[in-house]
Amino acid sequence: MKSRIHPDSRLVVFRDRAADTAFLTRSTVDSSRTIEWEDGNTYPLVDVEVSSASHPFYTGRTRVLDSAGRVERFERRYGRAATARG
Repeated sequence: MKSRIHPDSRLVVFRDRAADTAFLTRSTVDSSRTIEWEDGNTYPLVDVEVSSASHPFYTGRTRVLDSAGRVERFERRYGRAATARG
């Protein structure tokens, strides 16, 4: 690996605001905010909106879509004949 071409990797805390969880991992991201972690050390803090703790794909909780409303909207827009043709 060539020297001085890769960014410095360090321990960073990512906090998921939606799930109210935090992860300590290695990253190259830089942050001016810090947080004291469970081990007593201080690490840079990055707030994220979505992580594996809150994303519906990873949690198994899916959003219920209004499928009847979508069908009605389609029929209003294109008419009943479009749905009969298949």
